Amino acid sequence: MKNIYSVTQVNSYIRNMFTQDFMLQSIQVRGEISNCKYHSSGHIYFTLKDAKAAIACVMFAGSRSGLAFRLQEGQQVVVDGGMDVYERDGKYQLYARAITRDGTGQLYERFEQLKRELAELGMFAEEYKRPIPEIIRTLGVVTAPTGAAVRDIIQIASRRNPYVQMILYPAIVQGDQAVASIINGIHALTAFSVDVIIVGRGGGSIEDLWAFNEREVAQAIFDCPVPIISAVGHETDTTIADFAADLRAPTPSAAAELAVCEFSRLEEKMEEYATALYRGMMGRCDRYRRRAEMLGALLRGGSPAGRLKQNRMYLMRLEERLQASMRRQLDGKRHILALYTEKLRGLSPLDKLSQGFSWVTDEHGRGIRDVDQTREGQLLVIHMKNGIVHARVEGKDRVIR
Repeated sequence: MKNIYSVTQVNSYIRNMFTQDFMLQSIQVRGEISNCKYHSSGHIYFTLKDAKAAIACVMFAGSRSGLAFRLQEGQQVVVDGGMDVYERDGKYQLYARAITRDGTGQLYERFEQLKRELAELGMFAEEYKRPIPEIIRTLGVVTAPTGAAVRDIIQIASRRNPYVQMILYPAIVQGDQAVASIINGIHALTAFSVDVIIVGRGGGSIEDLWAFNEREVAQAIFDCPVPIISAVGHETDTTIADFAADLRAPTPSAAAELAVCEFSRLEEKMEEYATALYRGMMGRCDRYRRRAEMLGALLRGGSPAGRLKQNRMYLMRLEERLQASMRRQLDGKRHILALYTEKLRGLSPLDKLSQGFSWVTDEHGRGIRDVDQTREGQLLVIHMKNGIVHARVEGKDRVIR
């Protein structure tokens, strides 16, 4: 009768075979680093691969003291360690005791070479970067239709501004068809006249992300007239698409935040603009009102009616001045006349007559002032206050004084 073994017994037996094999316990393996993860405990988990196969590897924290560099995707290394079986999962893996560099990994070398070539062509130059609009109406997304990346983009964009329309191009982001699918997505969303395009995917190994390191994808991003935000993998992942894009986001979530402005901030800004516009309009209205009043005053002053009114006022002032001048002259003349009147009154014969004097003339009206002007028998006329007397000279006597 055949023995029946448990899974644990089988895994334990296989593990003993590994531990008893001297070659497997002290072996050096050359390969390329992939899926490298630094655990919080200090352990390093990675995959060592070549063109045809791959081995799971782990380096415990206690063995890291001799590691002189940080493991990165695509590095070509030589791992010194031993093979063992993890009984719980029935998986064998290489437990690394030491790791040394073995030149640059093939994929990493291709990455660096293409990066240098495109940089020399100017595809990464800042002067070709298109600015991301502050406010957008339509957001295009080129990514896989399922997965955390598209969910994060939709959730964050909808929360920040529920009025932004999102158009998803369900692209293949990994594998042989990924390059053509990503390029078709960029062209399709460009035809939709979206405001911004997010091109990206979730995290993965350098092999998983390699479609975003192809020249054709970089060229499509560079030629696209719509601003593109690259959001490939995690913050530590860097692809050629990141350099060619107008803006790189460390994650798809961050890309949604960069592309979509918060609606609350937009409302606040609109209120600020409305207040500033109102104040500006009121200020301009006040300036135009004052200018209109000034021009109206100038127009009224320069109009024929206004000029006639001003001339009429001027004539009235001249008339008043003329009347005042005439009154002053009349008053002066009247005063002089009064003076002359008084003076003439003092010299008037009538006034002398009223005082008891008389005025003597001959019959011809010639005044007689001297006795010698008379002769006996001459007819004289004596003028008195209340009449005249006709007299004849009968004699004359000279009075000597």
